[in-house]
Amino acid sequence: MDTGINNGLKSILYVEDDLHVRTTAKLVLEVIGKFEVRDCGSGREALLAAMDFRPDLILLDVMMPELDGLATLAMLRRMPHLAETPALFVTGLTSEADVRRYAEAGAIGVIPKPLMPLRLTGQLHSLWEQHALAVA
Repeated sequence: MDTGINNGLKSILYVEDDLHVRTTAKLVLEVIGKFEVRDCGSGREALLAAMDFRPDLILLDVMMPELDGLATLAMLRRMPHLAETPALFVTGLTSEADVRRYAEAGAIGVIPKPLMPLRLTGQLHSLWEQHALAVA
């Protein structure tokens, strides 16, 4: 039953290489946010997971080994079913130049690290609603 609580945002592909951060955020997003979360520990894992998952939102760490968040998003965008999926970066790199670079890569916003687990769901909703208003 859809309660409408998430305003169309129900599923998230979450890419974060730090196991502790990823586990905590996933728990909060599932329990408090009531989201379906597919979590991945690397960009390569995200590319595999994305083959059979159609998330409403892509949530990515920026600094990861091998494929960073920007490279991962670029590769996810090549998949037709993810070409237009809204994406958010989660990062400590939040200078004006960094945020501009994320926007140019197609991100709808940034959630600064360190993550505040109890604020995460509210931050997601706020950025999701801003995006929805911008494209309406």
